[in-house]
Amino acid sequence: MTSEKDKMLAGELYDASDAELVAGRLRARQLCHDINHTRPDSDASVLKALVAQLMPGQPASVQITPPFHCDYGYNIMLGEGAYFNFNCVVLDVAPVRIGARTLIGPGVQIYTASHPITAAERRTGLELGLPVVIGEDVWIGGGAIICPGVTIGDGAVIGAGSVVTRDLPPHVLAAGNPCRVIRALPQ
Repeated sequence: MTSEKDKMLAGELYDASDAELVAGRLRARQLCHDINHTRPDSDASVLKALVAQLMPGQPASVQITPPFHCDYGYNIMLGEGAYFNFNCVVLDVAPVRIGARTLIGPGVQIYTASHPITAAERRTGLELGLPVVIGEDVWIGGGAIICPGVTIGDGAVIGAGSVVTRDLPPHVLAAGNPCRVIRALPQ
């Protein structure tokens, strides 16, 4: 029998009130609390150790500036030198892959969590998630929102406050709500 966690990770409808998933979110919230209450003058290794617990297997060069919030942490995969500025939120019910040297501005929100479109399906209380993939050398401006299922190509720049609702190709400047390509960028 497939667990609710397996359904969640497969992008199928799942029950978020499942005990294993509730425990996973509680674990992440506790670690985010510890990360967010790390003293600014404490040794950098303290913060790095907490991030390593929240998101196991990440490169040591990853940087997160608190506060930071996520659902599970274990669904976030970061490349070398990836950086989150202040006050980012990642709803990681599905995988979130962020490439090397990608810069995430303050207040950026990355959502994989979604709900059924029809009211009848929503009344069941089941949810689903769609993965987000952000390439290497991307810069996402402050306050941007990345919606479920979106892929952003390598070298793209997303303007501050943009709402990214669909895939964006590599090496473009894109902005707006909804976010759209403004122009190509040199590679």
